[in-house]
Amino acid sequence: MRKYYRIARPGRWYGGICAADCVGCNLKCLFCWSNFPRDHPESTGKFYTPAQVYSALKECALSHGYDRIRVSGNEPTIGRRHLLELLELVEVDGKLYFILETNGILIGYDKSYARDLSRYSRLHVRVSIKACNEEEFHRITGAKPEAFKLQLNALRNLLDYNVSFHPAIMVSFCSDESLRNLIEVLAEIDSRLPSLLEPEYVILYPHVVERLRRAGIKPRISYTP
Repeated sequence: MRKYYRIARPGRWYGGICAADCVGCNLKCLFCWSNFPRDHPESTGKFYTPAQVYSALKECALSHGYDRIRVSGNEPTIGRRHLLELLELVEVDGKLYFILETNGILIGYDKSYARDLSRYSRLHVRVSIKACNEEEFHRITGAKPEAFKLQLNALRNLLDYNVSFHPAIMVSFCSDESLRNLIEVLAEIDSRLPSLLEPEYVILYPHVVERLRRAGIKPRISYTP
């Protein structure tokens, strides 16, 4: 079972998708729109089985005419068995596609995670890279600088197992130089990756503004909700 604080909601992303919002993350990004469920997973949400989650997402998707579902809100790769069983339900049913939005840390740490994901044909992985280099990664996430390499390793591991994926990058806090350098690194991993790179921009929700203020960090590019 995995903890969720919202079990099914429709949204306009990806041309229309239904999401279940899970609890807990292994990073604390300053720009994250998740707040209390991320920082206090012990006192948020309820536990659900993969079957319960898939049933709710399928009902939501079909009622809105969507063919895509996702787990969002926090980090869905935490709780590996739960996620793989959920993907198995998607695969066997064959009616929907699953978008896995992840920071890639666990996939980069353990290559067998990418191997397990490769079993599913109705899966696409969106790896959200949080910064352009180790220093920016540490400043934005609070994690050890060297953990930045795990995000890049995730791309390599997914490539090695031929998993459908694309990288996204939070560009609001990257300098022009660090962004250029990251694009060069992506090209070294695979020449196709720069053309697949999806830019992300910080959305200034009130709690995000307060986090950034306390950290003394100002985004180069931002948007209001």
